[in-house]
Amino acid sequence: MTEHLILITGGTGKVGSRAVAQLRAKGVPVRVGSRSGEPRFDWTDRTTWDAALDGVKKVFIVPHDGLLLTRPFVARAKELGVERVVLLSGRGVDVPGYAGEDSVAGKTHIDGEDAVRTCGLEWTIVRPAWFAQNFSEGFFRDAIMAGELRLPAGDGAASFVDAEDIAAVAVAALTEDTHAGRTYELSGPSAVTIDEAVALISGATGRTVRYVPLSSEDFVAELVAEGWPKADAEDFADAVGPIRRGMDSHLSDGVRSALGREPRSFAQFVADATAAGAWRDRPDGRPLPAGGRPYENAPASVKCGGRNT
Repeated sequence: MTEHLILITGGTGKVGSRAVAQLRAKGVPVRVGSRSGEPRFDWTDRTTWDAALDGVKKVFIVPHDGLLLTRPFVARAKELGVERVVLLSGRGVDVPGYAGEDSVAGKTHIDGEDAVRTCGLEWTIVRPAWFAQNFSEGFFRDAIMAGELRLPAGDGAASFVDAEDIAAVAVAALTEDTHAGRTYELSGPSAVTIDEAVALISGATGRTVRYVPLSSEDFVAELVAEGWPKADAEDFADAVGPIRRGMDSHLSDGVRSALGREPRSFAQFVADATAAGAWRDRPDGRPLPAGGRPYENAPASVKCGGRNT
């Protein structure tokens, strides 16, 4: 069977880059959709969309949080001959009280899911829990390197999912014909607290890392003192809120349903990330200073923002 060209938007991010690698390993032709790609793709520049979609039959959509661009993009993709779309969404989209009414990512995903379901194309939606890779590649890493992760997560647990599993489900939906019309909720095989997560990282790396639970008010105040706009700091605190409220500890069977195997555990993720050098000191041999700004690389929309890039 001839494989048609697949476009991966967000093709250099945590999930997108892994989807690209997995597709290439299967010998499937793939186009990396990014601002550094060829042709260039920029969510905020609609003049780049047509070239990125040229000759494409299937698209993995990693949406742009904060802007309602999935709907017009899917409409244009359909006009240009795309036949199948797979959307990266997020946990809690349809759960009352999960995200705040003003959640940037929430609005993006709610509108995006509706756009995909009503577009008239083959579609699959992937809803992952928090990424395990937020600890190794995302906005928790700097805090891990500084030795102290300060969050308003209380003693709540989250069923962190490995980005390799998210990408594998997306690749299956793009390349197999049994996933149309499905919404896959993805999680790891167990829930871990933030304290347990940093303890696993400490044990694997020999690096001393501790978790410091904060109130939402203190967390926001600390970020504002570091120079964050208050609205972004509050968005970050709201994003962590479901963990504190016990809304992120449940397990989902999407990986098993889509792939026929169990999801990777957080301990497996830590072992592999440690072996890959995810938490090594910087080249001069020194760790990140404890006085550094641990969340300076966090995206403005952090809940999924960690997930969707």
